[in-house]
Amino acid sequence: MDLLALADFTLVARHGGFGRAARASGRPKATLSRRVAELEAALGLRLFERGARILKLTEEGRALFERAGLLLTELEETAAAIASGGERPRGTLRISAPLLFSQTAMGKIAAGFALKYPQVRLEVTTEDRPVDMIEEGFDLVIRVNPDPDDSLVGRAFLRDRLAAVASPALALPADGHRTPAVVRSAGDRRDWQVRTAAGVVTIAIEPVLALSSLVMVRDAVRAGVGAGRLPISLVSHDLADGTLVHWGDIDGPEIALWALYPSRRLLSARVSAFLDYLRQAFPTGAPDELAAYIGR
Repeated sequence: MDLLALADFTLVARHGGFGRAARASGRPKATLSRRVAELEAALGLRLFERGARILKLTEEGRALFERAGLLLTELEETAAAIASGGERPRGTLRISAPLLFSQTAMGKIAAGFALKYPQVRLEVTTEDRPVDMIEEGFDLVIRVNPDPDDSLVGRAFLRDRLAAVASPALALPADGHRTPAVVRSAGDRRDWQVRTAAGVVTIAIEPVLALSSLVMVRDAVRAGVGAGRLPISLVSHDLADGTLVHWGDIDGPEIALWALYPSRRLLSARVSAFLDYLRQAFPTGAPDELAAYIGR
């Protein structure tokens, strides 16, 4: 098989079209089209469905893209390591991370990683939506409590829990009374089940603000407008200095942050280095480690 043609195929598949691939790589569009056609002829397969305005991978094309991209990356990194006489990570590392983790910790993590591995160009995209790692070209994604996915592997590197917190000026409501609350969705009116020293109690809420960012929720709760449900790592400093008071932990599953990637086999040196960096930053994965990392 022609590896150059295979590389051109993955380039076109990654960018979603011959024109975009040509602009990104500086290669002639006609050359890329010819190389892909030659690869299809050699394999006896149609790798793309070609429409008037769209180019879409066939089922066979998608399977080849998923495997070929990893193989070519491994070949490039092996050649680079041999040429440099070592296994120093290099190249581009694309990561997708959730909003709150990006706002509070990812900048510091990215800076430290960049200083340690100056030959890696780190690109971090912030979004809470699920992403297709292969289609969108990510090497690693960080997600909160992800759904099981047979195509991805990884591990939880941080754990957290939700707590009900409020300004000291706002008293814990008595039975039958509602407390003003800051929520993340205008439609979220569900009462809170909170674990206290006396057991699990129900706190009836009356939403007064709906804010999509947990950092905004924390700031509004600090201002005394209402109580909030917030990760303990985000408010531990406020609880320690009395800016906020702890009503109890929300009764429910813990929060787990996972680092996920497509395959254990052929794991790139860049991804391995970043996973090691996360392990060093959060050796036990406890909420207080993240709180200490975030600082004030």
